This record gives sequence, structure tokens and C-alpha cells, in this order.
Amino acid sequence: MAHQNQFQLLGSRRFFPFFCTQFLGAFNDNVFKNALIVMIAFRLAADQANFLINLAAGLFILPFFLFSATAGQVADKTDKSVLIQRIKLAEIGIAIFGATALYSGNNYLCLTVLFLLGVQSAFFGPVKYAILPQHLRKTELVSGNALVEMGTFVSILLGTIVGGLLAAHTGEGELGVVFISAIIIAVAALGYLAARAIPAATAPAPDIDINYNPVSQTRDILQEAAKTPSVFYAIIGISWFWLLGAAYLTQIPSLTRNVLGGSESLVTLLLCCFTVGVAVGSLLCGRLSRGRVELGLVPIGAAGLTVAGALLATATGSFIPSGTTTAIAFWASEGSFAILTNLTLIGIFGGFYIVPLYSMMQERSAPQIRARIIAVNNVMNALFMVVAAVMGIVFLNKLGASIPQFFLIIALMNAAVAVFVFTKVPEFTMRLLIWLLSHTMYRVKHEGLEQIPAEGPAIIACNHVSYVDALLLAGAVRRPIRFIMYKPIYEIPVLHFIFKTSRAIPICSKEKDPQGYAQAFEAIEQGLKDGDLLGIFPEGQLTKDGELQPFKAGIEKILQRTPVPVIPMALRGLWGSFFSHKDGNAFSTLPRRFWSKVSVVAGDPVAAAECKAEQLQATILGLRGESR
Repeated sequence: MAHQNQFQLLGSRRFFPFFCTQFLGAFNDNVFKNALIVMIAFRLAADQANFLINLAAGLFILPFFLFSATAGQVADKTDKSVLIQRIKLAEIGIAIFGATALYSGNNYLCLTVLFLLGVQSAFFGPVKYAILPQHLRKTELVSGNALVEMGTFVSILLGTIVGGLLAAHTGEGELGVVFISAIIIAVAALGYLAARAIPAATAPAPDIDINYNPVSQTRDILQEAAKTPSVFYAIIGISWFWLLGAAYLTQIPSLTRNVLGGSESLVTLLLCCFTVGVAVGSLLCGRLSRGRVELGLVPIGAAGLTVAGALLATATGSFIPSGTTTAIAFWASEGSFAILTNLTLIGIFGGFYIVPLYSMMQERSAPQIRARIIAVNNVMNALFMVVAAVMGIVFLNKLGASIPQFFLIIALMNAAVAVFVFTKVPEFTMRLLIWLLSHTMYRVKHEGLEQIPAEGPAIIACNHVSYVDALLLAGAVRRPIRFIMYKPIYEIPVLHFIFKTSRAIPICSKEKDPQGYAQAFEAIEQGLKDGDLLGIFPEGQLTKDGELQPFKAGIEKILQRTPVPVIPMALRGLWGSFFSHKDGNAFSTLPRRFWSKVSVVAGDPVAAAECKAEQLQATILGLRGESR
């Protein structure tokens, strides 16, 4: 039930105090940062403002690059709840210093405060994401990440609104400065109180010796992450998203003033669209993922980021300002709807893109180095955001590009980065195809899947009705499945790419290919010894009449060599689909059914010693029933 209503986590002490802590911290950062940026943008000449705004963005994220490696080690070495409390105490001191800097009116002193806020955030970053797998179940991890991303961007939104509105009054008897100072100090104190309610999170590596050299430590952990390509390229994908986000958000004040002819209130509206979009996209991603890390949503998010980014560049480039306008006046202007819509879509597709990547990085990182992996991710995020700041200065100040042209450039670069990442990790494309299949042609229901062990070697055995049986099973079962399949099916174009990516084991009869037959059994035995979950269709071929064919004795041979539990499974409702052999060969006619109801049913595990082909066939027939 945890994944069906992700908001239930907000009622849990395992999650809610932490959620409040990170929410208040992100809010505070953005009240101060946005107030400062808006003050600079609207009180200095355009050239000088562009430089200071990009410098501010760079100074805030520079500490992530300098201190994240140390922060990750500290997070792995220390109880995370205790560490969070110490970090929040430091935030109170920084808030007091920030109030002093604002009152002084010295921009460079305020930039120093931004740097210190960045240091505090650099130490909070690794513990923020490493604590979730310790407190949440696997089925809650995606929902937890979705809520954290939603909370982060809602807090960014609120902080941005508050900071921007109060910045507009900083020249009126310093009233705005007083309110900003009071807010950041009070919120820092509330964050500390919330942190004290976070449950203990035991240190996974209390005996590690901290390496304070950020270069060597970052290099070592990157090498460790590279041993799991999906984790390494998840880091690259996440970092690229933060480059995009930094590039868009940093330029919005200048875009508002110099391209759209708007006032401070329009800055707030544009930032609202982006941040609300990310919050909505994150929650939708959690909903569509149904309690599992659904990597198929990442390519959808990447494509959406490129298309919406290009459309935003076109919309802003063709916009004709009618003088300095408020948010309300801009709303009534021609072309405003396209700008606001595409900015919101960038946020929504960003949520689709980022939540599965964070969840995969957490799930697939070894617990004893998880915080350090996340720390290295933060280093890469910082590096990419520094690059975003440099790109802004180079393209806008040195090369003379307009902000709409800059938006188009980064949208096209996003497409290139997406192709690179998905080429290196084909699993993203495979999961996309599975997700599309299970959300277009079929409506898949699950029953009894809790019978499948969460870890350790096992075999699932299922009836074989269509060419997409393996895809539907892979989409239903949380664990990766290595299918043992008939070699001609394994070699079908397009499907071959999917099966190869999922490390399927092709097999054919001993008479046709004795060497391949022996190699297949060796691969099966090794896979089970490695703790893999294997899938087999004991019929050995697709049904021609919708009924179960006699089960081959191959499963008994497998179990004799490597005794493991067998989970009988049945597919219902696929007979008669485009991919089955009903009324002739599969693919021979156009698809006649869409959104067909299909069920995936699992029965009780059968011990290896008790598993015989005929009995297994009878069990699966019973699970399937009359629904073919």
C-alpha cells in the first residue's frame, strides 16, 4: 500500500521530520539567494548585473565541489540524524551573519554569505539522500524521493516568492531587510527543532579514515561508482539536469528585465512556473512508478526537456515587449501563454527525469559507501553548475548571444547528452519500451507477486502465450529477470536489443546446437550461483492454440545442477493479441486490441526437490484458469 498513496509517508516519523528539515533548509537558502539576485538585477546596469548574478550562482555551488567529498565520508562515518542536527545549528549562525550582511548593503559581503550557505548545503547533501534508503522500504523509495524533490522545489518556489517580494521593498526604510533577516533566522531555528525529531540512522562505515583531499577522494569514489555503469551514468544524468536547471533559473531575472520587459513580480511568476512544474512532475513520476524505480520515464523526461526547451527559446525570442509590465499585464500579452506553458513543461519533464535517477543511484549503491557516492554526485552537480554559470557568462557576455538563443543551445545539447547516456546504459531504452507496452496495448494487473523473493537465486516459470511475455513479466516484477528463452525468439529484431540488455540466456535444442546448449546450462548455473532471478517458459515455444503445451524436462535438469525455489506464474488475457498465434502467425495482421486487460499471477514457491515438469504444468494451469 505504501506506493499507492505516497503522501502516507508524510504521516510517518521515519520521513516527516526529515522532510520538514530539508524543506525549511531549501526555503532559507532561496529566500536569501533570490532576494540578493533580484536586488542586483534591478538596481545595477545590465552588464554589471549579469556578471554578479552569474558570480552569485557560481559562489553558491562552488562549496559542493570543494567540500562534498569530505561531507560524504563524514555522513558514512556518523549517525546521520546527529549530523543533520549539527548542520542545522551551523545554519542558525550563518543566518545571523546573513542578516548582518543584508543590513550593511555590501553586495560582496552578501556573496560571502551565499558561499557559506553553499558550504552548509554541501554537508547536508550526502546525508539528505543517503538517509532515505535507511529509513524507507524499497517500495517507498521512489515515493520518498518524489516527495523530497516536490518539497525541495516547493520550498524553492516559496523562498523565491518571499525573497523576491521582500527584495522589492529593501529600499523603503530597510523594511524588507528586517523581514528577510527575521525570516532566515527563525526558519533556521525551526529547522534545527525538526532535525531533533529525526530517528537515528546508524553509521554504515564508522571506522573509515577521512581523506580531506577532495581531488583524490572524488577520484577514488568515481572509480568505485564506475564499477556499476548504471550508477555512474545516473550521476552524469543527474548532474546534467542541474546544469540545465541552473542555466534556466539563473537567467530568468535578466530574461524578465531585458527580453520580456517585465518587473520583479514577473520574475516570481516565471520561477513559479518552473518550480511548480518540477514538483508536479516529481509527484506524477512517483505515481506512475507504482512503487518501483521506473527507468522508462527517464527517456520521456529527456525528450520533453529538449522539446519544451526549444519551444521556450522560440517563444521568448519572438516575444515583443510592450514596456515594463507586471505579472498580470504579461499574462494578458500575446505569446505569454506559450512562455509560461513551456517553462512549466520543462519542470514537469525534469521531475520525470530526475526522480528515477536519484532512486536508482540510491538503490544500486553499496550501503557502506552510499553517502560517498551521493557526495561524488554532488561534486559532479557542482561542477556542471559551475559550467552552467561559465556558459552563461561566455555566451551572453563574451559571444553576444541573446538569452533565447542560449536556451536553444542548451536544449539541443540536452538531446546530445541524452543519446550519449542512453547508449552507454541501454537499460533506460529497454525500460521505456516495456513501460510503453504496458501502458498502451495492455492494462496489466498483478496478483501474488509478493511470493517472489526480494533477493537470492530463484526461478520463475510461466506459460508462454506471446512474443511479449518476457517484457510484461519484466515490467511487473520488481527484481531484474534473466530470461532463458528459445534462441530464435531471442534473435528477433528490436526484441533482441531488449533481451540482450537484460542479459537473457538464449537456448535451443541439444540436437540443433550441442555447444550452445551446453553453454546455456553453464550460464544458467552461474547465474543462480550469483543470486540472479531467472525466468523460464517450460513449454519451450509459444502456444498455437492458447492451451498449455507439455512442459519440457529442462527445468528438472536445471534444478538437479542448482537446487533453488521455483515460483509458478501465469499470464492471463494475452491469447488473441497482436503478438500471439491466434488465427495465424503473430504480427500477420494489424493490432486489433488496445488497453486489453492482462493479469500476471504468481503462486506459492515450490522447493527444488518437489518440482517436476508435469506437476508444475498443472499448477500453472490452475493459476491461469479459463482466462487464456
